[in-house]
Amino acid sequence: MWSDDGETVAVGGPRLRALLAMLLLNVGQTVSVRRLVEGLYGPQAPSGAAHSLQSQVSRLRRRLGAVGETKDLLEFGPAGYRLLVDPDDVDVHRFERLAGEGRHVLATGDHDGAARLLGEALGLWRGPALADVIDAPFAGEQAARLEELRVAVLEDLVEARLAHGEHRDLAAELPEIVVAHPLRERLRGQLMRALYGSGRKAEALQVFEDARRTMAEELGVDPSPELGDVHLAVLRAGPSPAEAGGGVPAQFTSFVGRDGDLERVRALLGERRLVTLTGPGGVGKTRLAVEAAGRERDEVRFVDLAPLTDGAAAPQVLINALGLREAGLVPALSGPLDPVERLIAGLADRRVLLVLDNCEHVVAEIAVLARRLLAACRDLRILVTSRERLGVTGETLHPVPPLPLDGGPEAPGHPAVRLFADRAAAVRPGFLIDEANADAVLRVCRALDGLPLAIELAAARMRSLTLQEIEARLDDRFRLLSRGDRSAAPRHRTLRSVVEWSWDLLSHPEQALAARLTVFSGGASLHAAARVCGPSEGEVVELLADLVDKSLVEAGGGRYRMLETVHEFCAERLAGDGGRERVRAAHAAYFLELARTAEPHLRGPDQLEWLARLDAERGNLHAALHWAAGADPTLGLRLLAALSWQGQVRGLPGERAAVAAGLLMTVGDEPPAGLEEEYALCLAHAAAADNAHDRRLRDQLERLADRRLRHPFLRVLRLMVNGPRHADGEISADPWSQAFTRLESGAKSLFDGERDAAERAFRAALEGFRGTGDRWGVLAALEQMAGLADETEFAALMAEAIDLAGRLGAVEDLTRLLVGKADGLADAGRLLAARAEYERAIEFARRAGTPETRADARRGLADVARLRGDLPAARELYDRALRGCDRASMGAARTRWRILTGLGRVAEAEQDTGQARLRYRQALAAARAYGDRTAVAASAEALAAMDVFDADGR
Repeated sequence: MWSDDGETVAVGGPRLRALLAMLLLNVGQTVSVRRLVEGLYGPQAPSGAAHSLQSQVSRLRRRLGAVGETKDLLEFGPAGYRLLVDPDDVDVHRFERLAGEGRHVLATGDHDGAARLLGEALGLWRGPALADVIDAPFAGEQAARLEELRVAVLEDLVEARLAHGEHRDLAAELPEIVVAHPLRERLRGQLMRALYGSGRKAEALQVFEDARRTMAEELGVDPSPELGDVHLAVLRAGPSPAEAGGGVPAQFTSFVGRDGDLERVRALLGERRLVTLTGPGGVGKTRLAVEAAGRERDEVRFVDLAPLTDGAAAPQVLINALGLREAGLVPALSGPLDPVERLIAGLADRRVLLVLDNCEHVVAEIAVLARRLLAACRDLRILVTSRERLGVTGETLHPVPPLPLDGGPEAPGHPAVRLFADRAAAVRPGFLIDEANADAVLRVCRALDGLPLAIELAAARMRSLTLQEIEARLDDRFRLLSRGDRSAAPRHRTLRSVVEWSWDLLSHPEQALAARLTVFSGGASLHAAARVCGPSEGEVVELLADLVDKSLVEAGGGRYRMLETVHEFCAERLAGDGGRERVRAAHAAYFLELARTAEPHLRGPDQLEWLARLDAERGNLHAALHWAAGADPTLGLRLLAALSWQGQVRGLPGERAAVAAGLLMTVGDEPPAGLEEEYALCLAHAAAADNAHDRRLRDQLERLADRRLRHPFLRVLRLMVNGPRHADGEISADPWSQAFTRLESGAKSLFDGERDAAERAFRAALEGFRGTGDRWGVLAALEQMAGLADETEFAALMAEAIDLAGRLGAVEDLTRLLVGKADGLADAGRLLAARAEYERAIEFARRAGTPETRADARRGLADVARLRGDLPAARELYDRALRGCDRASMGAARTRWRILTGLGRVAEAEQDTGQARLRYRQALAAARAYGDRTAVAASAEALAAMDVFDADGR
């Protein structure tokens, strides 16, 4: 308590403090004598407790009198006692009021206002609730309520800060809070999002696995669907925005002058499914799209199409942006899947805003793709930026004009002047618009036609030029250029003029670096820029700093990138001086070296770190491959081979299939001398999209059967394409190869029906892969062992395998493992638990775009329905599952065998012998296609049993 003049007023001993606390918690309300007595003394209060309460009330009245109020603050009535204090003078009530207001403001999308209110609410806490009266009988329940409310407010504040982009700060703060509240799933989900947004995807996935183990150990349950959704979003999203884009890109400067446009675009996105922002280059279409998308509550995926040279490759670029992992390299396992169908499978029933940036050079292909996706995916919305419209029915256009130039610079909120002032202050701290310079700034903005990029480039020159010098140079430049090509759009001439003006002001070393940087796709690290573009890293560091200062290059997250208009201009200069091929060759050589360095690490304990490094360079690796396919096929074969393991773990065959096919056309039907292995791996990539290469791949692998291979992934290819074989006599050159030999031997024993030998081999493989630190190998061995384990060991093996799949970001593998886990639960008779896991797998498969895995999970639901006696439901689910696995692949054949077997059992249970025999015959054919002797034997046995059934007349 404090008096009116701010002095502390002593309350008294523990019981008096407890009495005051009870009254304050119910301030303004009458609290009965009985409730006060029980709150102070407990339900079994002593006989004199009521008299003691009167004494405590009298003492409290005297203390309250010292507060300075003229009236009696403690009122007694027939129903009990009431404390007459303004609730806002009591911390706990002020806290609850601020918490409620903050939660309401947060729901409206005002994250800054919410953070202010929620932060003020939490600032009222000075330790645990009711700490000095916690032993009083009433206090425990109240303290728990207040602590629950405090943590809920903390979670709301974290939500507001996440929306504001404070991922890195929260990634540092939240782990300690999660440790204190290990069962708060919302906090764990927020920590996952903070880590992911900070470029720490692997750690974000680990948080989920820690949560899963904690929930199982403490409560015996799985994580909630909400936390599962966060996990799925992280898995599906590929590299985080801090690593490689995909979500809304981080912006390095403030958003100025487009509030009206932003409001209009957001309103259109709320009403329309296809919105296109049109306008000339440099007008600010991308920035407006990013700001609008950043305020969306739905998932947002951002795709920059500027580097795309072939519109036919657009679906594959979208697959990458959506994080849709593909199954692997070889058609024998999964078969080619049309990229658009893959997109549709991955977007169906998924609420996504897809931002397609810089579409003007592939507008025809994007129009066709957008029409097909919108027709098939009802919850999809698309926001396009382009210099021209798509021309699709249902498209809504929002032309993005230059910043308005009407009125004087002192006009309230003059956007062009505000933008110039903002960017100028970044390079000349303290720069302000005043009476002395306002007219000059406005003249500069008018000379630049109000184009935001042009204004930013001019303002960046305030670091070395005066405003008057900038104005004079712009006047000279534009008078000179006005005699040039008048057929170009005026604003296009303006933009090119200002970029050229900025170029002319660069030193020769700065020009050389700016031109060479254009060979990079998706930005460059400092080390890469130095190795590819410069004579030394020290010199490149200084030159990059100058280019950043002059707004020709943006820096963030340890990478450097160019705006597309600047990139386009500088690329012309590189092509003009004849050095482009030399720089492209240096670029490809650098990324070949990176891929070769990374390759052995991808099978070791550092594989997550190296996978992340390659993920960040995905655009550059693809650009290097594309260039090499035409200019240096030998380098292309070597680079593709070095990336094969990453392609398997990450599931990227479609992305590289076209390049591989081009390489094969250039190289011919026979491998170059010394590149036989690289040629086989190139065939594998091409076969992932075209089964015509499958036979050539098998033949090439047979030729290499007796060789000691340089590329370990060829061992995996041989197993996947030509099937397992006993290799116990092979001499393995390294621990990883030895472990893989055990895995292959186990698979061969399993196919031959030798379960004990298979189990021994798989255990040896698991031990070997653990020794190397290869999570992929450990996962493969665990999955095989789980199929042979008893119920207790099965659960532990599958849990670890699912954990590893999550860490690797292997969504398709994770989904398949969930189906395997559910199968084990069903075999053990735990049908309700199995059904929950099948449903979870269906959701993962639906969002990840894996139709065959979804079909297998639906088959599991059908099994559960059949085992529970619901034959009509089982038949319907089997039929739906069968329609989802009609591709010619081993995976689909295996699923079909299980579905057809289930349909046969349903028919048998219904005593329809003809239908049962038909289904078992179809299952036998699928088993033979799959090549599993155990499955073949099971189907043959089922058919034989039907013959006995007929012979006995039963």
